This record gives sequence, structure tokens and C-alpha cells, in this order.
Amino acid sequence: MNPRPPQIAYVSTYVPKKCGLATYTHHLREAIFHAKGSRSPDPVLTMCNPDEQDDYRETWMLPIIKQEVDDYRRAAELINQSSVDIVSLQHEFGIFGGEAGSHLLEFLRRLKKPVVTTFHTVFEQPVEPYAPVQREIARWSDHLLVMNRKGLGYLQDNFGIPLDKMTFIPHGTPVPNNADRAKVRREAGWDNRKVLFTFGLLGRGKGIELILRSMATAVQAVPELLYVIAGQTHPEVRKHEGETYREELKTLIRHLGLEHHVQWIDRYLPEDELVSLISACDLYVTPYPGMSQITSGTLAYAAGLGRPILSTPYVYARDLVQGREEMLLPFGDADAWSAKLIEVFTYPGMLANWERQISEIGRSMHWPHVGAQHLRLFQRIMTEQRDKIADVV
Repeated sequence: MNPRPPQIAYVSTYVPKKCGLATYTHHLREAIFHAKGSRSPDPVLTMCNPDEQDDYRETWMLPIIKQEVDDYRRAAELINQSSVDIVSLQHEFGIFGGEAGSHLLEFLRRLKKPVVTTFHTVFEQPVEPYAPVQREIARWSDHLLVMNRKGLGYLQDNFGIPLDKMTFIPHGTPVPNNADRAKVRREAGWDNRKVLFTFGLLGRGKGIELILRSMATAVQAVPELLYVIAGQTHPEVRKHEGETYREELKTLIRHLGLEHHVQWIDRYLPEDELVSLISACDLYVTPYPGMSQITSGTLAYAAGLGRPILSTPYVYARDLVQGREEMLLPFGDADAWSAKLIEVFTYPGMLANWERQISEIGRSMHWPHVGAQHLRLFQRIMTEQRDKIADVV
């Protein structure tokens, strides 16, 4: 008789919240659910603000008001008294209450079920007040997951966490479906264009200007180039300066004579539409100036969907393209970017070769594969915990 599949409780933000972590947790839960082959829905402890509580009315949802420390304590007791076998904690700074998210420790200290924590952010050089909180979260977790191999070294060096307490599993991505690629391109106005694509909440520090300046030269050799900038202005940016930054970019576009070479998609993109657009582009670009970024959901999606990429060499990009450094260029060097864009789009077979290489990387990132990896890890941790208890008894 096969043992019943484990019941997993997820702690994270969750859909319908429009947040990368919420979307990630939704897909992870779905992927593991399919890998388990069970019909019983796994519970989600959804971090939310008071005005979002009504969004979480399903019987398997338990809303936790992020700033209410008593909610964390009650949630731990509820999980302890439930049939939950293991907890999957999705950790990102900013989603939990207290200084640097310290309310979460009230939950972990009371929890009696094994917990596997996925760190979505790991600092190469941790700083106050985040470092001591992350150290404590690691201490109270039975196992840690990272989506970047560099994160293993950072956690070992900074917090002394043994390597056998950590596992690398790549960021999950949709499985490619290029059946409607031509239709998507036609509807987007991309027919006969060579399309660069960037997606994300718009704000200073995304490196958009670098692509625009490199395009100014590249379009002389590749007149079909089109740069698509997709995504709304970041809510915090809009709160402080409205659409000033977007208007500055539009001024730069006019100054560089690129009006025919830039397309804006200034709205929230549902995931299915985003996946279709990424799948339909020719080259996905992340020209970020910050070199310490350890994960990028959109770059992961591009790789998983088999799209060629060109990026600055931030930590996640370097880890993703290991051994294929020709896909990385320094930030700020518009001439190098321009030359590479011309080369990619004019050298016979180069783009197709990059696509083959990225597709090879992306195969291990598809959700069915990533979900099965998580499930195997959870089952292993549960077995180890049972063996420890048996040894004590």
C-alpha cells in the first residue's frame, strides 16, 4: 500500500495579489499538486494587508495580516494541530511584518512541523537589520532552498550554514508552446521586425537607457529592430514622481530618433499574455546596472521558454548562462551592446545557435520538473525528521 502523498502548507503571498512571489507560489503549488497526483488541496497561509483579506475566502486559504504578530502565532498553532506534514516557506524581504520581517520568527519558533525555506533573496554581503533575521530564519528551518548556485556559498560564508542543509533548485518556468508565435507577432505588430523585449515594473535603475543608446547605432545596420518595453510604472515610483521617468525615456527616444523602433506596453500583463509575448520575441534583454541581483523571474521565464538572452553580468544572469559568457555584456558600454545587437541579428545562424543553447538550459526549469524536484526533497526531509524522532525515542 502506497503511503498517502504529503500535505504541504505554503507560507507566502498568493494570487490574486499581483506580485511575483504570489505568482511563483501559485505555480509551485500547482506543479507539486500534479506531481503528487492527489486530489486534496494543500493549504496556503497568505500574507496580506487588512484590505486584501476578503480576497482569500477559499477553505484552504488562511490569511495572515502581515503586521499582526498574533496572526503568526495563531497560524503556527493551527498548523501544529493539523494534518500538514511539512511547510514550504517562500521568503522575500518586505512581505512579512516587523523590522526586516521579524514577525515571521514568531511563527517559526512555535512551529512543530518540518519547514523548508526558499530564500528568494540572498545577499553576498548581508547588512543590518536583514542579516540577523535571515540568520534566525535559517536556524529555525530544517532545510533551505535557493534558485542560484551562488546563494549556497553566500549562506555558508555569511551564516556558517552547512552545505548539506541547502539545495539548489532552479526557478520554475512555463513549458514552451510556440504554436501561436506567428499569430502573437502579427497581433502585436511585430511582423518583419527583429524584436528585443524587456518586461518589469518600470523605474530608474533598470538600464533602459543603455538599450536605447545602443539601438541608436544598431538600427543603422539593422533597421528592422524594435525594442518592446512592457510593464507598468512601479507603484512606489508613481507615488513619488508620477510618470516623470517614463516621460524622460520618451524624450530620449525622440532625441535619438527611435520613435519607429520602440513600442510601449504600459499596463499590467496577465501571465498568459506575458508568456506569449516573451515566446514571440527574438531576444530577451535585462540590462540591469545592479550586479548583486540573485534572482530574476523574467530572465528565468525567457530561458525556460527557450528565448535567446542578452544581459548585464549580474549574479543570476551569470549563474544562468554558465559557460556562455558571450550572452553577457558590461553595463554602461553602449558601443559594446550596439555591436553585439548588430552581430546577433546579422551573423548567419548566431541567433538560432543561442536559442538552442538557452533551450538546453531551460529544459531543467520547466514547472513539471521543478515541482517533482521539490516533492522529492520534501519527502526526504520528512523521512529524515521521522528518523531523528525514532532515534531519540
